[in-house]
Amino acid sequence: MSDESTSGDSGAGAGTGVSNVGGTGPEPVSAAADALARARANARAKGLRPGPADRRRTAGDALAERRSGTGDGAGRDPRLVGAEVERLVSSRGWDSEVQVGAVIGRWATIVGPEVAQHVQPLGFDASVLTVQADSTAWATQVRLLTHSILTRIEAEVGEGLVTEIVVRGPAAPSWRKGRLRAEGRGPRDTYG
Repeated sequence: MSDESTSGDSGAGAGTGVSNVGGTGPEPVSAAADALARARANARAKGLRPGPADRRRTAGDALAERRSGTGDGAGRDPRLVGAEVERLVSSRGWDSEVQVGAVIGRWATIVGPEVAQHVQPLGFDASVLTVQADSTAWATQVRLLTHSILTRIEAEVGEGLVTEIVVRGPAAPSWRKGRLRAEGRGPRDTYG
């Protein structure tokens, strides 16, 4: 530095913070204070703002994030599984399929356990969800609850995914046995 100590002492211990053996040098605390004052004055002369350093993101913070797997760094460091699955789903365009799977997978939480016990989702075509009830009474009940079920699906998964619910009644048993079949009313035929 170009500034010299103004204490008037140019001995061996001046400006180093070490006092002379004879007691003629500066005190260690005042030497440190003088050095700090000189450094601040030099910083002001260069246009820098002396003071405590700002705690902003540094390169070390980014490195720590990459190593912990939370950053988007392209390094070899491991990443969080959830973030990678979301990236894979969005890059492949599987967003709607995942949402459909969420409707079918969370059917019991959407409609409740009692309704889910009697009504099962069968399939999904465009924005139409097809469900099947195990009795005609439950099929009628679900038809009456269609609007509230659609509202719950929108709240759980998102808007516009399901726009209509088709409710099927119980499947009747097949009376057809074997390869050949005779036309007629089947087992209810009284033969005249």
